[in-house]
Amino acid sequence: MDHHLSEISRCGSQALYHLVVTAAKEGRPFSFIVYSILLPWAAETANKLHVPSALLWIQPATVFDIYYYYFHDYSDTIDNTNSDSTDGISCFIELPGLPLKLTKRDLPSFMDAGNTYTFAIPLFKAQFEILDKESNPKVLLNTFDALEPEALRATSGKYDLIGIGPLIPSAFLDGKDPSDTSFGGDFVQHSKDYYMEWLNKKPKRSVIYVSFGSMSVLSKPQMEELGRALLSIDRPFLWVIRDKKKAQEEEEEEDKLVSCREELERLGMIVPWCSQVEVLSNPSLGCFVTHCGWNSTLESLVCGVPMVGFPQWSDQGTNAKLVEDFWKTGLRVKTNKDGIVERDEFRRCLEMVMGDGEKGEEMRLNAEKWKDLSREAANEGGSSDKNLKDFVDENNQKKAVS
Repeated sequence: MDHHLSEISRCGSQALYHLVVTAAKEGRPFSFIVYSILLPWAAETANKLHVPSALLWIQPATVFDIYYYYFHDYSDTIDNTNSDSTDGISCFIELPGLPLKLTKRDLPSFMDAGNTYTFAIPLFKAQFEILDKESNPKVLLNTFDALEPEALRATSGKYDLIGIGPLIPSAFLDGKDPSDTSFGGDFVQHSKDYYMEWLNKKPKRSVIYVSFGSMSVLSKPQMEELGRALLSIDRPFLWVIRDKKKAQEEEEEEDKLVSCREELERLGMIVPWCSQVEVLSNPSLGCFVTHCGWNSTLESLVCGVPMVGFPQWSDQGTNAKLVEDFWKTGLRVKTNKDGIVERDEFRRCLEMVMGDGEKGEEMRLNAEKWKDLSREAANEGGSSDKNLKDFVDENNQKKAVS
């Protein structure tokens, strides 16, 4: 992994340097570079070229603040919280400016001493070291002012955090028909017709959507527990199970994943892929069972769909905390001593989120509230629209002066 990351840094720096220099020689110079997380070499290359740059943070502002505090005087406190909390919830920490009490399971998994991805923390540290060298560094974030007001102000005086989200296709934000946009060409359009037609026939808020993103892979015992839970709740569902094999091997592997697959397909639909934002925008959706990756979480908020969170790693535990305790649009499942979420626990959460009780109604009302606020932020004149325009205008003025 160290060699892999070293080569990405070396080759990436060379390619970026060549791109910028060549463009300048051809009379079309770049005036700004925006780079994403875990790419500190991009900022270093921009500095060498004397081209201004900004980090685009693709996780919530709350997670940015947690990393900031970890690298600025709070590492021992956070490490102690991780080590002292064997069950993940007994000890908690409060960080300046953040409105939540955070336990071990609410912190980014890379901070856990047992984390196997040891490359991550040094990269995040390098990123913050670069930001600390800048005067009044600006960070663009895929969030919006109303969603994380405290978190966006928590590091004021150190960094200028600018919410420009939600960063999803504008057709889902401005009330236009999403089918008017392109989602990858005719093949994708035709391939998704069958499950969209299926959703269109279902009653409003009746369908459970299950997807764990492009990286998370559930164990076979966990798949079995989830499958049995879906059968027991007896509601239609759309479950994304990604292809693991090719051709014949693929079919054999999928059959092994869930022993009750035939029963499941009589009740719901299992697909290898779907256009997620389009699915979440469908009126039939009543709940999203998700790993709480930030893209999925934000898309669910934008579409007004309550969540059942089953975080796996990275920022997902923090995102699930925000969903359950701050935005109050969903529940987080609890695992047993072996790290498995049992079928009864899935059923408990699904029935509460989908049910007609006071808790379910509260989550649905909150989901609608955040849906409206997210669209308001992204539309013309909204906070994110204004923030991005101000950011561009300010840098254009600096360029004109120089």
